[in-house]
Amino acid sequence: MKNRYKILVLAGLLSVGSFSSCKDEFLDEGPSTGINADEALLTDNDVLSALRGAYAGLATVNLYGTYLPVMGDMLADNLYVATSNSGYFGGFSSYNFLNNNGDITDIWSGAYDVINRANAIIDSNPTVTDQAAIDQYKGEAYAIRALLYFELVRNFARPYNETADASHPGVPLVLTAYDYNAQPARATVAQVYEQIESDLSNAYTLMSPDLTVIRFSKYAARALDAEVNLYKGDNALALQYAEEVIKDSGVELLPYNSVLAYWAETDATKLAGLESLFEVSATQTENNGVDEYAYYFNQQGYGQNLATPSLYETYDSTDIRRQLITVGERGSDDPAYIVTKYNAVSGDIDDKVVIRMSEVYLIAAEAAYRTGDEAKALEYLNTLVAERDPELKYTSSGTQLLDDIILERRKEMAFEGDRFATLNRLKADITGRKRSPNVVPYTDAIRVLPIPRNEITANPNIEQNPGW
Repeated sequence: MKNRYKILVLAGLLSVGSFSSCKDEFLDEGPSTGINADEALLTDNDVLSALRGAYAGLATVNLYGTYLPVMGDMLADNLYVATSNSGYFGGFSSYNFLNNNGDITDIWSGAYDVINRANAIIDSNPTVTDQAAIDQYKGEAYAIRALLYFELVRNFARPYNETADASHPGVPLVLTAYDYNAQPARATVAQVYEQIESDLSNAYTLMSPDLTVIRFSKYAARALDAEVNLYKGDNALALQYAEEVIKDSGVELLPYNSVLAYWAETDATKLAGLESLFEVSATQTENNGVDEYAYYFNQQGYGQNLATPSLYETYDSTDIRRQLITVGERGSDDPAYIVTKYNAVSGDIDDKVVIRMSEVYLIAAEAAYRTGDEAKALEYLNTLVAERDPELKYTSSGTQLLDDIILERRKEMAFEGDRFATLNRLKADITGRKRSPNVVPYTDAIRVLPIPRNEITANPNIEQNPGW
């Protein structure tokens, strides 16, 4: 990893291009460029500029701009690549990839790139003219670092509960910037989760609750912490944090009559006060062009990423979410289930929603179930479902109730990159895929991504995942 970190620090940490935006004055200026890393973060404005760079990193193709959400649904049972395609993501669609897969390598390197930018902000000691502002910037950096370690550990390692004490290999923890010679070993999964929770605790303490959704805020960090604890199996804490966000964040659950407008709206503010807790911004001038996420769905773009029949069939005719998929044809794919949840391929491009209130309700429902409170689980589940399908109300109990919660999670979070990690957390086989293999058992080594080959080559202290 030594050579990689030299590149990340000098080229990625502080020398990314501008990330301007007409949506929010926060993005009106680009991050610092051409500044020596040891001398860059001397003032409040320097730290703010570096923070802009960290958010810009999240928006790249490597992360939320394309690869993370595509992989999270295509390796599962929600997406596949059409027969007539652009040549992208065929490896994910057919599980035909090696440990030098470029997309997986880019996810890994892109995540550590942004982690290093966050590290620089956290480690900085600027001359302070506004301590509240510095606290906010550092809190956001902690939240960004936590988010990316969460993405890394749930994709490149087995789930937390794979071993009794979560002592199996996780991912390297790199917590300081500018270490050119670091060759870190993999921390345990338990250690990675401990770091994530520490970072989110710091973020929650330092940040304000009142920011635009294209920046992390106190309650966005709390919502992420609820999800982290659900993955960890601390269901009582997951429920506590989810309920705190529901009751105190001031953000309302997206109602039925706003669902289509919410997904049609590309602006970062979406619908004021509804649903969004944190989004990765894209704008008319700052986006990934033909590599933007929506381009792979819209038939005026590549249009090659189609919903699976098994997903489409989960939606009743009265479910508003069914209208985010259009039944048509695309070459030999007839019918083709064309996703319209993301549709902007020109002008103001779709933001990618990372954390939203509907997911918080689903976390609360599942955590309540797992703590033995089925009545509360049903309450949270049906509150969400009433705003998606007015004809549906669950009355289930026991394992059927859990199955219903997981089904609604699939339906609500489709095409947001959630499904693969969820099925891994549940230790569930993947079934109902459109492309071969149609079934991918949980025990298959391919259910954990490979550590990129060039990382293994550069760092003798890092071990590869079994089977790769």
